[in-house]
Amino acid sequence: MPDFSAQLSVATAAAKHAGAWLRARFSEVHHIDAEFAHDLKLSIDKEAQQMITAVLRSRFPDYGILGEEGTESAAADAPVWIIDPLDGTVNYFYGIPLFCVSIALRVGQQVVLGCVYDPMRDECFSVIQGKTPTLNNAPIRVSSRREMRQAVIFIGHGTHDGSGDAGIRRFAHLSAQVRKIRILGSAALALCYIAAGRMDAYIENRIHLWDFAAAAAILEAAGGGFEFTPLQPGAATGAVIAWNGLLPIHAAMEIN
Repeated sequence: MPDFSAQLSVATAAAKHAGAWLRARFSEVHHIDAEFAHDLKLSIDKEAQQMITAVLRSRFPDYGILGEEGTESAAADAPVWIIDPLDGTVNYFYGIPLFCVSIALRVGQQVVLGCVYDPMRDECFSVIQGKTPTLNNAPIRVSSRREMRQAVIFIGHGTHDGSGDAGIRRFAHLSAQVRKIRILGSAALALCYIAAGRMDAYIENRIHLWDFAAAAAILEAAGGGFEFTPLQPGAATGAVIAWNGLLPIHAAMEIN
């Protein structure tokens, strides 16, 4: 298997560089580029992606870029960086310190490394395919919880995509079975928290590739399960079920 240590080192440097910049600007008043019913885009998202891209391209100029804030093409067979420069934009805008920088590298159809950096807690989750995932260089593993009544889970559901009512029914159905439900506001951190054994499952109706690419690789390497169902074949947006690999999550989701 190829050695991607150099690529992970650069991804980590890029994530921490952008993360430190985001942390330094956290208390500022931020310009809204686009506002939607249940989401928003900030100018700082684009600036952070430009910063990350510059670091990555300085070492690997021939790699492609696929990011929430735009893509840059490369040769058809070139590796591709998958970037979410600020996962948790709404949290960031409202002054809630739960957000992160997410960077993955895809070679062919395989994500070969992932790095997720939380600048407010200075926590860096990372993995190289085939190796043990880490949090600040210490190995991590999913929880051993097997019963839903023991579990703390994340649930997100769309309101702009027609799934609001179904999501609310599912929320109520699952909340009666588990210890606690949380809505974190950052998909990447949710998956990393499951990988580290802090939480146990995450369910979301609508999520994008850049939201989960790095964190899903970390979660699976930590022993967790991850399922992505695209909205249509080949789409980068769809529904996610992630868990510690032990909970009977599919049975728990069934509503009679």
